[in-house]
Amino acid sequence: MSGKPDTSDERPDGAAEGPARADSDRQLERELDARVRRMQRAERERGDLLAQSVFLGTIAGLFVVPIVAGAYLGRWIDEQIAGYSVRWTVGLICTGVAVGAINVYFFVKDRL
Repeated sequence: MSGKPDTSDERPDGAAEGPARADSDRQLERELDARVRRMQRAERERGDLLAQSVFLGTIAGLFVVPIVAGAYLGRWIDEQIAGYSVRWTVGLICTGVAVGAINVYFFVKDRL
């Protein structure tokens, strides 16, 4: 303790002051503002129970309809071929699962 004023750039708590700290404060403030705006927008756009039910029902329909269509088409093809087999039924059900998953992906991608 020499009695001279402390002119260092360090604060007693170890945090640096100066341009680097000001830049990080501005960056933190921008990130915080962006998060607040995103949360406010989500709160405004949040649908009620009916809207959420319609959204989930649409997703279910987009996924289930290709599977059921594949099952019916595969069953019909299997019946047309002599010697009953489930080869077409299983194949078209798997194709329906893939098509349904792609449908749901593109639907959700566009909505969210």
